[in-house]
Amino acid sequence: MAGMPVRHLSPELLDQLPASDPEAIGSRRDLARINAIMFQAAIMCRRLRRDLQRPPRRILEIGCGDGGFMLAVLKRMRRHWPGGEIVLLDQQDLVPPPRLGAYAALGWQVETVTADALVWMEQSPSTGFDLVTANLFLHHFAEAGLTRLLAAAARLAPVFVATEPSRNAAALAATGLLRAIGANAVTLHDAAASVRAGFAGQELSRLWPGGQAMTAREGMVGLFTHVFSARSTPPVLHNEI
Repeated sequence: MAGMPVRHLSPELLDQLPASDPEAIGSRRDLARINAIMFQAAIMCRRLRRDLQRPPRRILEIGCGDGGFMLAVLKRMRRHWPGGEIVLLDQQDLVPPPRLGAYAALGWQVETVTADALVWMEQSPSTGFDLVTANLFLHHFAEAGLTRLLAAAARLAPVFVATEPSRNAAALAATGLLRAIGANAVTLHDAAASVRAGFAGQELSRLWPGGQAMTAREGMVGLFTHVFSARSTPPVLHNEI
């Protein structure tokens, strides 16, 4: 798979639009379909089943968006996870009330927090989380911000799992095909920007506190997804991605 050796960060349009903007609403719908096409929830669940020794009772999701992705994960995990508490953190208040009810139906009590994720994580006194997760969020940060964010995640919970864009030429080319699903201009721009800012190799492992020796697994899954999972205590290392 042809790589793109250097991460390139550029502003994404969705982050600059009001939540009520029609283009933003359309782009969030597109993102839900893109997550499905990329099998993001299935990939996240597979990693969670491998990396958590027992069901989490308290979860923090950073960059939660409208809460749809984590709801899909918990639906897949409902036979294994009996429920608990989850904090959904995002800089915009996007989780609709009916979605909160869907979480409750699965046995999860939800707290939504509207704040800058990095600031909130660094200032939070809580270390009572069992798990911190992120989906298509870490790529928004340059190396300095990532280093701080990963350090904060390691303080807040023993396990961190993220599913991110894989930075490779095939994934970048595929973003142009999103026109076939009716993706709007915001989505088309942001999809390409996300791939260019995505990850390859062991880039996140090198930034995790303690370095690669503390990292459970990192690598590409499928054509489009880069998965990173790590512990704040030394794990049993596995060869399987």
